[in-house]
Amino acid sequence: MRLMNRETHFASSDTLVVVDRSKRRRNIIIAIVAVAAIALLAFMFLGGGSKDQAASDAAAAEGRGQIPTVSVVVPGRSQVARVVTASGALAARRDQPIGVAGEGGLVRAVLVDAGSWVNQGQVLATIDRSVQSQTAAQLAAQVQAARADAALAQNEYERSQALVGRGFVSKADLDRKKAARDAAAARVNVAQAQLNATRAQIGRLDIRAPTSGLILARNVEVGQIVGPGAGALFRLAKGGEMEMKAQMSQQDLAFVKAGMPASVTPIGSDRSFTGSVWQVAPIIDPTSRQGEVRIAIPYDPAVRPGGFAEAKIAAGGTTAPLLPQSAVLSDDKGNYVYIINSKNEVERRNIKIGNVDDQGVTIAEGITGQESVVLSAGPFLNPGQKVSPKRQAAR
Repeated sequence: MRLMNRETHFASSDTLVVVDRSKRRRNIIIAIVAVAAIALLAFMFLGGGSKDQAASDAAAAEGRGQIPTVSVVVPGRSQVARVVTASGALAARRDQPIGVAGEGGLVRAVLVDAGSWVNQGQVLATIDRSVQSQTAAQLAAQVQAARADAALAQNEYERSQALVGRGFVSKADLDRKKAARDAAAARVNVAQAQLNATRAQIGRLDIRAPTSGLILARNVEVGQIVGPGAGALFRLAKGGEMEMKAQMSQQDLAFVKAGMPASVTPIGSDRSFTGSVWQVAPIIDPTSRQGEVRIAIPYDPAVRPGGFAEAKIAAGGTTAPLLPQSAVLSDDKGNYVYIINSKNEVERRNIKIGNVDDQGVTIAEGITGQESVVLSAGPFLNPGQKVSPKRQAAR
């Protein structure tokens, strides 16, 4: 009979050993299946939990990636120069209207124009004086006649005085000669006064500059009929002196005194002009709660009366928050900064700027200095947005 799946070996002792190969293979398969089952169970209990944890950590990391990190600073309060800012109109410090002083008439000539520098007493325009000149000539002739009569009366009086002692002229006649002489002298004075008055009227037909300065406006032309009620023919800035009439809040007005230096910058100009406060309004407007500060500035063609300007007045020292320029933003609502509240949320805070220099921007109003202020990246933030603040040391 043939034996299947069996092996015959002869050992050294020549003993016959028979091995069943199918049973051996079955045992190996069972062992492999058992090991695989154990490995699968271990992966389910251990590997699955690790995978879930890794997924959770990845989700958390992804969530954290959506919150931007921003640099913030708590500026505190620094000792800085107090600079009061204000805005207002430019004007001549002494704006003098020049009109007709006499009876007026037809304008014959206009000798200056707006922008001309003039001296005190200089003729600006002339008015026709043909009638007044004839009157003056007539009065001059009357003065000559009166003087001739006075001279004749004086001679008659002197001759009568010489004849009184010889008895040819009575004392009464001498008194009459004396009275006639005095009357003739008085008529000379009257005629001379009338002539002087007429000449003065003629002189007032010349429109003259009351002081030296700059002609700001010309409102008269040749051929125009002018009179005392015609209004100002010219406007003159005395000495060319200009000023800014700055409107200031009641709070800021308390820090400003006459004599303080100021810097004035006309709107649209990149130039600033150094001036000084020469007058502080003694009253506050009850409606606007503002007062007027007048700042004297030297004449310059860029300073045009009627324009608008901004002024910065050095009003001593103060303590205030100081921020870098990158932290200060602006839009159509004004200047502002972003602060981070206790919930790490962005908040907008409107501010009022004081001085701006190389040290930074002085914040006059809006923050106390204890807030966490965003240093940069402000344009990329929105109010209410969550952020991760990273504090930096204040300068």
